Amino acid sequence: MRPYLLLTPGPLTTSDSVKETMMTDWCTWDEDYNLHIVQELRKELLGIATKTPEEYTTVLLQGSGTYCVEAVIGATIGKNNKLLICSNGAYGDRMGNIAEYYHLDYDMLAFEETEQVSVEYVDDYLSNNSDITHVAFVHCETTTGILNPIKELSHVVKMHGKKLIVDCMSSFGGIPLDVHELGIDFLISSSNKCIQGVPGFGFIIARRSELMHCKGVARSLSLDIYDQWETMEKGNGKWRFTSPTHVVRAFKQALTELIAEGGVEARYARYCENHRILVDGMRSLGFKTLLEDAIQSPIITSFLYPKAGFDFKSFYMALKSKGFVIYPGKISKADTFRIGNIGDVYPEDFKRLVETVKETEY
Repeated sequence: MRPYLLLTPGPLTTSDSVKETMMTDWCTWDEDYNLHIVQELRKELLGIATKTPEEYTTVLLQGSGTYCVEAVIGATIGKNNKLLICSNGAYGDRMGNIAEYYHLDYDMLAFEETEQVSVEYVDDYLSNNSDITHVAFVHCETTTGILNPIKELSHVVKMHGKKLIVDCMSSFGGIPLDVHELGIDFLISSSNKCIQGVPGFGFIIARRSELMHCKGVARSLSLDIYDQWETMEKGNGKWRFTSPTHVVRAFKQALTELIAEGGVEARYARYCENHRILVDGMRSLGFKTLLEDAIQSPIITSFLYPKAGFDFKSFYMALKSKGFVIYPGKISKADTFRIGNIGDVYPEDFKRLVETVKETEY
């Protein structure tokens, strides 16, 4: 079932058992689906997100993670609000694109792609711009693999009394965090990341009191997170429009496997070990990482081209023929490629990858 391993930040390699669950068809109106799959996974997501679930709820939404980012921004930033976006990569910039499409009142704090969002700069900006009502940033920016200081940033945002939106697309389920302890009002992720499901829907962990303020604010019918939530609540898991049933069932299986592995902490430990073996091995072959170790996440790792004239496409195809699919770079100021450490992949896989790279001409 695996012609190659997807060493990418999502879609990613899934277990055979996750794939197998998609072989059954489900009815979107049936209680076996809504009550025993949708509602149970919503509850399980809250259990992963916080030790204080009573203040939060879960909204599931068809589409990619960006759909959910757009849905949250479009439903939380009203006419009397102003959004501050803190960006150090393509996905922070995408929030800015969304704000432009919606003609929102917003400011953008832009940082270099190889530096973290500055806590001090955000603090200073909020001190001097009292009209800001909401702050948004990306936890793990997969443009490079950089990990932004979520604890410190969240503290500063809440200290200034602002609402907090965090894109945890590539970190939720793979890096331990607690939305209540951090004061996050809206956390956004998707089915095909660290929980190791397949693409098809995203989800929002929302503070109930803040979600209530979203009623009637959305500019889009399909992306109205309040209406989606209300329908799921009143309909015991019913989606407003056609649910991606096979994907949802696969995600439920993926959640079961996450819990069986030992939860987020255990998965984080595996991802860290994958990353360690990868980096140590690649460095032993002369490759250099783009980022300093102190700001590098265990999710995806960017490597600089090893020499002038390096042909990434040939390198990519050579690795693919040996069972490994990697990712091209995404930044403009350096020639890089990326290797994902997440998914149903293990330290032994990365040992094999390093040996394969060693045997590959480049």
